[in-house]
Amino acid sequence: MTNPLLSRWDTPFDIAPFDQIKDSDFAPALDQALQEHQAQIDAIATAEGPPTFANVIEALETPCRALEQVLSVFYSVAGADSNADREALQREFSPKLAAHFSAITANKALYGRVKAVWDQRDSLDLTEEQQRVLMLTHRGFVRGGAALEGAADTRMQEIKSRLATLGTDFTQNLLADERDWFMALSEEDLAGLPQFVIDAARAAGAEKGLDGPAVTLSRSLITPFLQFSSRRDLRKRAFEAWAARGANGGDSDNRAIAAEILQLRQERAELLGYDSFAAYKLETEMAKTPAAVRDLLMQVWEPAKAQAEADAKILTEMMQEDGINDALAPWDWRYYAEKRRKAEHDLDEAELKPYFQLDRMIEASFDCANRLFGLQFTPLEVPLYHEDCRAWEVTRNGDHVAVFIGDYFARSSKRSGAWCSAMRSQAKFPDPQSPVVINVCNFAKGNPALLSYDDARTLFHEFGHALHQMLSNVTYESISGTSVARDFVELPSQLYEHWLDVPEVLGRFATHAETGAPMPVEMRDRVLAASTFDMGFQTVEYVASALVDLAFHDGPAPSDPMAKQAEVLAEIGMPPAIIMRHATRHFAHVFAGDGYSSGYYSYMWSEVMDADAFAAFEEAEGAFDAERAEALETHILSAGGSRDPAELYTQFRGRLPGVEALLKGRGLSKGLAAK
Repeated sequence: MTNPLLSRWDTPFDIAPFDQIKDSDFAPALDQALQEHQAQIDAIATAEGPPTFANVIEALETPCRALEQVLSVFYSVAGADSNADREALQREFSPKLAAHFSAITANKALYGRVKAVWDQRDSLDLTEEQQRVLMLTHRGFVRGGAALEGAADTRMQEIKSRLATLGTDFTQNLLADERDWFMALSEEDLAGLPQFVIDAARAAGAEKGLDGPAVTLSRSLITPFLQFSSRRDLRKRAFEAWAARGANGGDSDNRAIAAEILQLRQERAELLGYDSFAAYKLETEMAKTPAAVRDLLMQVWEPAKAQAEADAKILTEMMQEDGINDALAPWDWRYYAEKRRKAEHDLDEAELKPYFQLDRMIEASFDCANRLFGLQFTPLEVPLYHEDCRAWEVTRNGDHVAVFIGDYFARSSKRSGAWCSAMRSQAKFPDPQSPVVINVCNFAKGNPALLSYDDARTLFHEFGHALHQMLSNVTYESISGTSVARDFVELPSQLYEHWLDVPEVLGRFATHAETGAPMPVEMRDRVLAASTFDMGFQTVEYVASALVDLAFHDGPAPSDPMAKQAEVLAEIGMPPAIIMRHATRHFAHVFAGDGYSSGYYSYMWSEVMDADAFAAFEEAEGAFDAERAEALETHILSAGGSRDPAELYTQFRGRLPGVEALLKGRGLSKGLAAK
């Protein structure tokens, strides 16, 4: 019987035939695909004749379809709909894939041909995009250890393999802790909870096989529970479980894994001649150096901390008015902040949430994309990997652009957080191919599904990533879509969040779930006025995480990461009622893989640009200014990694931005001035 993962997909737009694929298909398909890819690589490395851009670089750019199909399907379901078999496969595949791709980088004959093309680059008649691809290919081989010899070369391959295994273990431990913990609630335990939280808790309890409601460690449930539950004892219990993910002892404890990962990264950097892993990692980013990252973060930290400390005093007074003569604790902050928001801005989450229906927010994100870029979205009826998923064909002027898949609801088989990935990226070489893009979120189910304002921002954020993929217009897949510097990749996503705050967007799409009435103008104005509410807290928890990440990698690797985390937080004066957004033992951005290691700051780096970029629209004809939208697509969204990101941004805006727009956007300018 033909393995569906290896056959040519005769499906609409070549979407994976999920209804035909079984878990037992993955392992044999991967083995065959790796063999095919290895044969392709061997042919390039041993080809007769002098090395050329075509027979080396473009040959490497020619995809191994079998391998792309297997990996795109497997990692889509492994992250969003895992099970015991898929987790076992992931543990098996990680070192196998690491060894395969490390062997490519270590292939001396192949590197010799790449270097030969690089050495003659000035005499080649290459396009600007081809020059960029050549540079990135050569740099990737060098940074991967291709120039290493002997024991150093062998050790590099061992490190890469071990890191792949550890990253998978870290992720699966975190998923296990999030999946296994829950707190059953009695009817009395629902005190203070609005109906939408009660409904979500009942749904969570049903998924756990309980007769009543429960709180789980899904962010879409635990966050509103901490906001509204009047039971301080239950808030504490839930919060401590949330904070303890990955640090509960036993097989799922991530602390030793984190320590080993940091040691191996440091050794990897030293093998390549760098003083620290941060120096190695940041060399190819916009920031370039750890000092530049720290400077940005500290410019934001001081005013954010000042604001958070002022807010903490107010929340403590509110708590004492409730008769609680205790220090403000992390499990108190969201509860009293929500009370304060209601008092100061007359905003009640229970009153507000019915205006943020999931379906209407999806419509809003599509409508903004239509007005800005002319995109249209038509529902597709195709088999997908889970019944919760839905798909749309994306067109422009009648021409096919992409397929977009949305997987929006939380479930125990899905890792926490939200992300965008491409099952297939845009490219023109060797044949034109259109992207298939997935947004994955963790919103609470409901009928209808209701979002918080933060949830709605998350939806717009991930759709901004999707637009970066869908509007890509480059020749080579390696520089397509979001294949850009890590501290540039968040610019399109964070920029797109701004359109949710456009009054006419809220006026049209924020409609009541029961009455269909639009959000009252005065409520909308209050929502927008409160957009920077509690921003001291949000900024402190984020920047603290970024500073700890940087400290882990800038210098010798700490033998005890938890002690290093405590040292960094003490040095910066972390407010006691706030914890890191991602503490070490569940910091998946940093430890599930190398992607955001030394790079968690990149959200803030990109925010400096996104605040300035949206100001370009405001300075023109408004949020839907056609000229600015065209410039955004031309210089950023369609360009992928075809040029240096600083050059791309400068072409869009005319200059690089400073931190002032970010502080103003977060409402922290007063804190900076006061300092």
